Amino acid sequence: MDAVSANQNRFSPKYISGMMDPQLGYAVAFGCILVLGLPLNAVSLWILLRRHNLKSPSAVFMINLAISDLLLVISLPMRVYFYATGTWPMSRMACRSITMLFRDNIRSSCIFITFISVDRLLAVVYPLRSRHLRTSSNAWRAAALIWLFLLLLHIPEFVDSARDLNNYTQSTCFEFLPRRPRSAMQYFQAVLVFTMLAVNIVSTALVSWTLHKHVTDSARVNKKMNVMLIFVMNLVMFTICFLPLSIGLLMTSAPSHLTPLICLTTVNCCLDPLLYYFSLDAFWKKPEHVDLAREQ
Repeated sequence: MDAVSANQNRFSPKYISGMMDPQLGYAVAFGCILVLGLPLNAVSLWILLRRHNLKSPSAVFMINLAISDLLLVISLPMRVYFYATGTWPMSRMACRSITMLFRDNIRSSCIFITFISVDRLLAVVYPLRSRHLRTSSNAWRAAALIWLFLLLLHIPEFVDSARDLNNYTQSTCFEFLPRRPRSAMQYFQAVLVFTMLAVNIVSTALVSWTLHKHVTDSARVNKKMNVMLIFVMNLVMFTICFLPLSIGLLMTSAPSHLTPLICLTTVNCCLDPLLYYFSLDAFWKKPEHVDLAREQ
């Protein structure tokens, strides 16, 4: 009983309101993600906007995915500072905003990656019947609805995070315990990730079946290995980056257990540029150069 009381006191608001010990390992990890993710996503966004037309639905979704990753990356310096010093120098509102950027990145990345997979599925399995669906205007409408959906989710989450942070001083931000019982948003997070993962698995299976069964049709698909690699990369990102944290949120509330999973999830912003490279033909070339090479 004494041990349980001591453990509760250790994680009580009074304990956490003091200065947290620096955690240099996490500071270095988030710093490395920042150093890699910022140039990779900035260059990827520039190439997508300047060297690829926006008539491709996949390109539209990739642009939005790159924007989401950049929003996450620009919030990482404050995480690096917090874990390097053990203090939070900014306001509670800043803490909530940075936390929201992280949650938005998980959700938007899951959705945009899944939309890219579905777009590739329609292009390979239903190339003719899906022409009226696979338009840039529909892609931009879908992207706008996704961002609107994420903004609406901020309302209940801001209320929840405000209640949590009211029990703590401004010296802490990320290393505090969520309220119990778990909120509905934590269950929603898991349901969203598992649903998007299921869609990716089904899309991968259908595309693989189509490419292997219809030999004459699959021969017309440019770079079949790249097509399948896109789906494999999507599944890897879900399995490594998104799935562990979603499961962890349902199993534990201890910051010492969740922080490594948060760090692992953040790595997705460094992996997404690989998706752009393999998804678009001649990623580094302008569209007219691609057309010229195909004619030759």
